[in-house]
Amino acid sequence: MKKYILLSGLILLMLMPACKSQYEALLSSNDADAKYQAAFDLFNAKKYGKAASMFESMMFLVNGTEREDTVRYYWGLSNYRDKDYYTAETNFASFVEKFPVSPFTEEAAFLRLDCMFRATYRWELDQAPTKACMQAIREYLKEHPTTDYTEACNLMLNDLQERLDKKALEEGKLYYRMEYYKSAHVDFKNILKNNSENVYREEILYYTAMSSYKYAQLSVEAKQRERYLVFVDDYLAFIGEYPESSFRSELDVLYRRAQRALGRGVSEEDEEGTKA
Repeated sequence: MKKYILLSGLILLMLMPACKSQYEALLSSNDADAKYQAAFDLFNAKKYGKAASMFESMMFLVNGTEREDTVRYYWGLSNYRDKDYYTAETNFASFVEKFPVSPFTEEAAFLRLDCMFRATYRWELDQAPTKACMQAIREYLKEHPTTDYTEACNLMLNDLQERLDKKALEEGKLYYRMEYYKSAHVDFKNILKNNSENVYREEILYYTAMSSYKYAQLSVEAKQRERYLVFVDDYLAFIGEYPESSFRSELDVLYRRAQRALGRGVSEEDEEGTKA
């Protein structure tokens, strides 16, 4: 019995190479037509991982032929549909470089952008991929001014810019929370200097004013006057843009205190008496 089992096992091992699936056999064959048909059958059946492997396996067979751009494009598209965005981005980038006038080029270039977009990180993390993606999108729109993907590109740009704006705001707020008010004030000023259309502009102007007030408040007496004057400028800049802001009442209180410190306002007792 033991000899029989061993013999059966050996026979199975010998037969295994001959029992490859039709897909595996075709994958290793040099029949370009059969592979081409099988790759599209797999793609249409939504078996994108297998389709990608089949398209990849025939690249050396179609190199330099009229099928090459089609095979290369669908190789990348199969990767994309299989959610292998890193490989898809690489393949689409290579495709666009090699086939600048193919019927697939515009869409391949856009899908490459989509892959790059999916590879970016949320605002707390490194934003180098975000900046690279934004640059690529702008170049794409410049090269394809009438593309059907304009709206999608602009939506991606808005999303990516919001991440950069959020990161800039939070970095300034970190200085503020650590009570480095001078550094916070400089940082908030620079944010708007570098990007005046930051989507968090209202909040940045609020923290700019708060930073200058707290910096003045904590300064030695000899420096307070000039620093309260900086706060007054920040306050006026804020209410000039956002007179109805929810931050207004808090800054109004600080403005009156700054005015008193500068010898310009009514006393706190008189102000309370007027309110009564």
